Amino acid sequence: MSDSFAGLSHAHRPYLINLAYQMVGDVGDAEDIVQEAFLRLSLTDLDDIDDPRGWLTVVSSRLCLDHVRSARHRRVTTAEAEQMERRTPLHHSAMPDPGERVTLDDEVHSALFEVLARLSPAERVAFVLHDVFRVPFEDIAETVGRPAATCRQLARRARTKIHAAAPVATAVDDIEHHRVTERFIAACTGGDLTALTEVLAPDVWGSGTVLVDPAPPPQVNRGRQAVGVNLLRYLTGATLVSGPVGRPVVLAFSERRLFAVVVLTIRDGLVATIEATADPAAR
Repeated sequence: MSDSFAGLSHAHRPYLINLAYQMVGDVGDAEDIVQEAFLRLSLTDLDDIDDPRGWLTVVSSRLCLDHVRSARHRRVTTAEAEQMERRTPLHHSAMPDPGERVTLDDEVHSALFEVLARLSPAERVAFVLHDVFRVPFEDIAETVGRPAATCRQLARRARTKIHAAAPVATAVDDIEHHRVTERFIAACTGGDLTALTEVLAPDVWGSGTVLVDPAPPPQVNRGRQAVGVNLLRYLTGATLVSGPVGRPVVLAFSERRLFAVVVLTIRDGLVATIEATADPAAR
């Protein structure tokens, strides 16, 4: 692997996996899609590509669109009806049992993806690319294979469906929250303490709950340096993705298994608090 290609992988892989995950809803599929995108890049002359990140975004998005269309085609109508019958409202107690927090947060995230599953493949791709990743409609048109005006309509329809869906998905992350979360993910994945501290508020504090028996008291750290060092101890090298809608949440996977849920509170463009729940047995 050439140094330039390795550099592109290091710089853009976390972003692309996060993007793909928003569209397909499975971290393993997202990793496979991004691997395929980089394989195609390796077979292309890099000198012919002016914007490698843009090129990879288009290729990954097209692969996601094909994947979502294929999954939708394979879905059995009767299975969907059974799933709708089993679907019940999520009841959140004020103080959930720490031993249930990963399951609870994972359940919430699954519910969010159930909302996205109601969108057509083109609606989902248009919504994720534009509303979440701020890709211009002209570029989305190239991915979806439809005029830019049609892509605007697709995103608008998706937005309407999401706002009308389950209460857990009524609020869509604003642009600032997404950008901060994206910087947080890139810094943690790459083990870059300097970049991580730049996205943390000066008075940031973090609380970590470990799911073991007997359960230790929550680990609390305060200040950029202490919080940053502790985060990198657990998250460097993991596959990190954010939720597509709702409050800022980062999910951490190791070998395609969820091992931690990190809930962020963002104020004034910086991460102010971090509440993490981790299951060491899953890593």
